[in-house]
Amino acid sequence: MRTYTLMFVLVFMTAFSAGAQKFITKTGYIKFYSDSPLEKIEAHNRQVNSVLDIATGGFAFKVLMKSFEFEKALMQEHFNENYVESDKFPSATFVGKVTNIADINISKDGVYNANVEGKLTMHGVTKDIKEKGTFETKQGKLSGKAKFNIIIADYKITIPGNVGNNISKTIEVTVDITLDKANL
Repeated sequence: MRTYTLMFVLVFMTAFSAGAQKFITKTGYIKFYSDSPLEKIEAHNRQVNSVLDIATGGFAFKVLMKSFEFEKALMQEHFNENYVESDKFPSATFVGKVTNIADINISKDGVYNANVEGKLTMHGVTKDIKEKGTFETKQGKLSGKAKFNIIIADYKITIPGNVGNNISKTIEVTVDITLDKANL
């Protein structure tokens, strides 16, 4: 686990130039939601690490899979042991950039559209993704929001046949982060 954290920090340090203005959080929020005919499943994670380099648009996330909390303990156990295999694949990461970073004026309060693209790695599988979201600047804080869908089969997550109708094949992911100016 410590090795993964160190690798993530190194990626941050090498991906972003030393003099650039960075915003970070260790308490970001990600929710996922599955809506199937038989069951609705929702999980929350409030331990999301993220960094944004305003100069380059470089953007990264790290999410510990075991930090997702479910309404039912049995769902959480199945999620970690059978589906995402958290012991083998402890985290999901995104490394990419905000491609229209020049359109986001951090010195002026407002809501700005953001185009994000990069590589999402989960369950040992890396996929290119492009998504839209927003950044809001307000009194020196920078908040980011996005909602998108992932297909679980794309990440080689298999659902046993006996519960296959309980879990949607597409999962809705909601991201809500508040980043503070980094003092590096």
